[in-house]
Order: sequence, then structure tokens, then C-alpha cells
Amino acid sequence: MEQKTLAASLRKTFGSAHARRQRRNGKIPAVIYGHSEPKGLIIDAHEFNTKFMTISESTIINLKVDGDNYDVLIRDYQEDTISGAITHVDFYEIERGKALRTNVGLHLTGTAVGIREGGILEGFVHELEVECLPKDLPEFIEVDITNLEIGHSIHIRDIEAPSGVHFLNSPDQVICTIAHKRIEVEEVAEELEAEALEAEEAEEEAAEEQAEE
Repeated sequence: MEQKTLAASLRKTFGSAHARRQRRNGKIPAVIYGHSEPKGLIIDAHEFNTKFMTISESTIINLKVDGDNYDVLIRDYQEDTISGAITHVDFYEIERGKALRTNVGLHLTGTAVGIREGGILEGFVHELEVECLPKDLPEFIEVDITNLEIGHSIHIRDIEAPSGVHFLNSPDQVICTIAHKRIEVEEVAEELEAEALEAEEAEEEAAEEQAEE
């Protein structure tokens, strides 16, 4: 379980104009909710961007707010559509010893046999919904694809859940598969089309010969 720390302060003034001023001053407006009344927060943009280059719902953060500590997850965030800068963050407070539900990313490892044979890896699921105690929350879940052959798939039922973790997705959901190269499929389709055309032309020629007789 990965855990990081982040400093924050209570936000005493609200409104879009105030939020814009905070962003211009290198701050990010935020909110924390969960087991008590939601609280408006301000966090430092530089600290947040340095510590959270990749935002994950499975990273437990020890949020220090004006002397109080909260264990939280990042539940949502907004970013500027042009610059990509984070403009708002939603933190969800968790309780130690109480099960939580969140999403955990999947990491595919290894080079599949099917890829070495010319196949193409197609991924369909990139994260799993899990239920577990905070202490058991994995940073990510590894899926070894080394033995995956062309035309074969890995389903959620094929993955062993870490100790204390329960997968909430359907066991029949496909995580990834190794498909034939599209160009090969297109070539086969073209060959079949050519064969069908040749057969059609042969039938027409035979029909014309019978008509002439």
C-alpha cells in the first residue's frame, strides 16, 4: 500500500473569482468529504504536481489540514482543457479498519508469445473496482501476459486477487487478448473476395458458352 503526505489549509473564502485568484497564485482549490461535513481546502499546486505526477485512486494520502490529519483518496479532479493544469481536487476521507471501494490500475507485464508471433495486443480493461481494508489496498495489480497466445484472452477470473482484496467486476470480463494482425485479416478478406469474383466470372463464362450452344 502506497501512502504519501500532502499539506493543505482550510479555505475560508469561496466563489469562482476567489478560486481563480488562488490558481494564479499557484494554489489549487479542493474539497474533502466522507465522514463529516465537506470542507473547502487550498493545496499548493507545485507540491501536488511534484508528488502526484500520476493521479491514482489507489494511493492513500495523509492530508495535513491546519494541524488535523486525514487519510484520504483522490476521488475526482478537474483539469484545464488547454494547459492540462489541475484546477480542482476532490478528496474522500477513509476510515482505517473499515472496508472501502475504489479503483486500482492494471499493469500488464511480460511479452506475450502471441506478440512475438506477430499478433497485436488489445486491452479492454485498465483498472479494476475492488473492495478491501485500507491496509490491504494495492497500488496496482500486475497481470502477466507472457504465455498469452494469438486468439487467446485473459479474463478477470484468471487473476488471483491479492490477500484481503475482492474484485467487484464481472469474472467474465475480458482484460486483454492477442489478435491477428489486421493486415493479415485484410489480406485474407481480399483473397476470398478475389476467389469469389473468379468463381462468379467462371459461372458467367460457362453460362455464355451454354447459351451459344
